Amino acid sequence: MKKISIIILLLTLFFNINVFAFPIPKDNKVKFDIIRKNKVIGFHEIKFAKNLENIILETTIEIEVKILFIPAYKFFHNSTETWKDNNLIKFEGYTDFEDEREYFVEGLDEENLFMASGMDGKLELDEKILSSNFWNINILKEKEVFDTQKGIVRSIVVEDLGLEEIKINKQKIKCQKFSLNASSNPKDKGPFPEYTLWYDENNELIMFKFRNWKDKKIITLVRNYQDKN
Repeated sequence: MKKISIIILLLTLFFNINVFAFPIPKDNKVKFDIIRKNKVIGFHEIKFAKNLENIILETTIEIEVKILFIPAYKFFHNSTETWKDNNLIKFEGYTDFEDEREYFVEGLDEENLFMASGMDGKLELDEKILSSNFWNINILKEKEVFDTQKGIVRSIVVEDLGLEEIKINKQKIKCQKFSLNASSNPKDKGPFPEYTLWYDENNELIMFKFRNWKDKKIITLVRNYQDKN
């Protein structure tokens, strides 16, 4: 009986560890510094919380660019994702762009559909659609994702660029590198930028970047390794 109990316990631990498809940091938080022209202009933070069989992700993004100490650009995003059995079952988000555009985005699993609302009004989506949260490497296998900042669906094309070693705070990290392009929406103010993403051997997002279509400057988001110490 003891052997059977031990086996059951080990199996239970195994399935509890692997119940979620995306990795969860040890301290339930991951933070990225947002860098433009070698200056930190903001942060991108994700907090993780478990609630029974669900996991809740809260994402906050804040950007402020100053010119001669005067704010020239601001951006804010906050959202909450609720996941169950590796499926997104609920979403609530708010995004404030620099040009007074504001989007309140919602989504909920309902009758085998993901019922959402955002920039284009109400949508009936596949219940298995994934959010555009780059932390979840599984989105790279999809053809469509739910844009969490605007509440719309975007088609995506992903290319595997192979292995690359990157250096962050004197640490050398072997990563799998990808490029991601997404479809544009008629209401977008500009083209959707091409993203380059780097994931480590644990499928944790380490760095990603894109080129701002307005000023052509590169925006880089780098894992703040203080959250791993």
